Amino acid sequence: MRSRTPPRNPQHLTLMIKPSNGSPNMSTGETRAPAAPRIESISAVTLATHDMARAVRFYSALGFSIRYGGASAAFTSFHAGRGYLNLIAAPKDQRWSWWGRVIFYASDVDGMYRHAVAQGLQPQFAPRDAEWGEHYFHITDPDGHELSFAIPVPGESLSHAAIGV
Repeated sequence: MRSRTPPRNPQHLTLMIKPSNGSPNMSTGETRAPAAPRIESISAVTLATHDMARAVRFYSALGFSIRYGGASAAFTSFHAGRGYLNLIAAPKDQRWSWWGRVIFYASDVDGMYRHAVAQGLQPQFAPRDAEWGEHYFHITDPDGHELSFAIPVPGESLSHAAIGV
């Protein structure tokens, strides 16, 4: 007895999608959908400013180093660990309200606080431990953007529900 290959019907196609592990489900012949890509990091945060020169002075005083642009540019990018903090010039009549905060992890939060104060900047409060497991302080830039400098407290686990309170 000869086996026959079924005729191809162009209106009836079987689509096999390879799952992330590359193997089909043998019991049904179906494959699992590929795993969704995961977000790995934030590359950059861009904040608007009405006065680029003033903003560049502020972020430089905090210790950010310029990657691109500068005081007279319409766009400036600073190194922030493996990512970037960007500034973009906005028209004087453009207004924004509080939108949240940018949180930077620093190797020495207390040292960062002392450095900011020594530069004449005014953090909102001295570094403190938070119930969610971080040691942190906040400071507001000249355009009203709130920044937080933090580090995880050793032995504490972060409760993501409370982070940013």
